[in-house]
Amino acid sequence: MSADQYSVCVVGLGSMGMGAARSCISAGLATYGVDVNPAACQALRDAGAVSADSNASAFADQLDAVLLLVVNAAQCKTVLFGEEGLAAKLRPGSGVMVSATISASDAREIAIRLADFGLVALDAPVSGGATKAAAGEITIMASGSEDAFSRLQPVIDAISSKLYRIGEEIGLGSLVKIVHQLLAGVHIAAGAEAMALASRAGIPLDVMYEVVTNAAGNSWMFENRMKHVVDGDYSPRSAVDIFVKDLRLVAETALALNFPLPLASTAYTMFADASNSGFGKEDDAAVIKTFAGISLPGVMESKP
Repeated sequence: MSADQYSVCVVGLGSMGMGAARSCISAGLATYGVDVNPAACQALRDAGAVSADSNASAFADQLDAVLLLVVNAAQCKTVLFGEEGLAAKLRPGSGVMVSATISASDAREIAIRLADFGLVALDAPVSGGATKAAAGEITIMASGSEDAFSRLQPVIDAISSKLYRIGEEIGLGSLVKIVHQLLAGVHIAAGAEAMALASRAGIPLDVMYEVVTNAAGNSWMFENRMKHVVDGDYSPRSAVDIFVKDLRLVAETALALNFPLPLASTAYTMFADASNSGFGKEDDAAVIKTFAGISLPGVMESKP
């Protein structure tokens, strides 16, 4: 390893984080990982990471950048400012790329607190799923200073195929992601409703899926998530509870603007119902399980 090799730590080795970390390794970055799951840390070490552990205490002072791919703002703040907080251990001038889906106000708060430690924040939510993360082809919608973009450019190059620079004001990237999640959540909910109707009408779901994915009613979320329904596979790539959280952010953003969102409100109710019914940790396609009286591959028939 060269003395001047760029070093990055990916915090959160779930489906997106693991893919992003592997992409950093493939790009030649000195890559570290943090996750509470020992198996995920071992998998990243096996893939070529310099180190991976439940916290970054042993290597924080060696890092040029941190990429946060955790679930929510609370986790971001705990990682950065909690008892074992990274912010106090990083070298001043290090870049922190906050890529969780969080509110604009939380993004601004985190950036201000990072600046107190001499750290540079980039508000940089991502999209694309585990497959694109593993291929280094995710989409980034980011806002921040020119300095932040410059310091984090090696990470951006390693993990993404598209970067949208929304502006300099922290929070703008998060707002764009929240609007995006409105569409993503509604598309999953609508896809589930369509496939539930097909099931009730006696249409084989593999046939319905094939028709839609080759016709005008298709969407990226339908094609990706409804395949899980056809396969009867609800292992979580992105869980129901994540969309409960994301659509709540959508609703809170709209409330602050006194703006009505009838479709997003209905989608939120559907995901909240799925979570309340015990499907919160399953893949977000499991929102379809809340429809009664239908037969789904790999799932016992719902009660009428």
